[in-house]
Amino acid sequence: MVALALLTAACGTGTSTGGETAGSRAGPGGTITEAGSGLLDPLAVAWATAYHQQFADVTVTTASVGSGKGIALATAGKIDIGASDAYLSSGDLVKNQNLLNVPLAISAQTIIYNLPGMSQGSHVQLNGTVLAGIYDGTITTWNDPAIASLNQGLHLPDIKIVPIHRSDSSGDTFLFTSYLSTQDPNWNDAIGYGTTAAWPQVPRAKGANGSVNTMNDCEHTPGCVAYNGISYLSKALAGRLGEAALANSAGRYTLPTASAIRDSVGSFVSITPPNETISMIEGPSATGYPIINYEYAVVSTRQPNATKASMIRAFLKWVITTGNDASYVDRVGFQPLPAAVVSLGEAQIAEIGP
Repeated sequence: MVALALLTAACGTGTSTGGETAGSRAGPGGTITEAGSGLLDPLAVAWATAYHQQFADVTVTTASVGSGKGIALATAGKIDIGASDAYLSSGDLVKNQNLLNVPLAISAQTIIYNLPGMSQGSHVQLNGTVLAGIYDGTITTWNDPAIASLNQGLHLPDIKIVPIHRSDSSGDTFLFTSYLSTQDPNWNDAIGYGTTAAWPQVPRAKGANGSVNTMNDCEHTPGCVAYNGISYLSKALAGRLGEAALANSAGRYTLPTASAIRDSVGSFVSITPPNETISMIEGPSATGYPIINYEYAVVSTRQPNATKASMIRAFLKWVITTGNDASYVDRVGFQPLPAAVVSLGEAQIAEIGP
């Protein structure tokens, strides 16, 4: 567990006259504590700062501690909002019937690599079967025939692969292992998916704690391959890491561009249930990117008092409306929530009370 005193403050909110609508607040101020997803954290910090500038009497603190810990802290009532790349499991929802998971924005996961000599702008093509082989130790070199067959005409170096995975409880691990499980029956049977995984014992494999360390470790490890959130992609590319093109359900190799993410999301909007618990891995879109997700706020409907409930409702409404403006989400490669998903979120947020 993480003591609240260790949460990094990145301010947020204030007062206004009028009713409690998106971007307005009524009543006394205070502090909202948020912790969890490293993938969401760069955007969460930006939201908290902007909200405090608009509403100066409420502070939002943020901490990048991993989705698993964010869920645990929110479930235990030690923070107000747990940020997670992973939706709550059916077991979590049964055991904690007061918990909601409210989508805040749309994200994607990237596969990054460190291949000396590869030209900038080229993209190694990978699919879920090959990635499962890399992470289970079956595929050990970058010029293995399984990789070469997907990359005709691309010179792949004869160097050992160093697979990097998250060592902490992570939504990124949830997304990545969910993808592998949909692609490789052996992986699904032996490992499955979750915020943690029983990683196979693979020579040279490394564990990294947090999104930043994952990126940094890959940057300093020739031959590495790693999974990381799109919010860190620009920094990864600036560090001369490569970005893989992933095969989607139609067999097309796609990058997590804005249009590819939107195309994938479009397949899921109409089937997103009222509690908004849904996997968007490997959607049916022929032009979509295969690893996308809602970034969730895990929050309780039972707050200690009306003031706290009002503050949390107002902040979350602001996030899914004003906070989904391009000026916020574009900077980290996220996409805004479709209008229908915003409506579902508003209905969930309305359930938060004392």
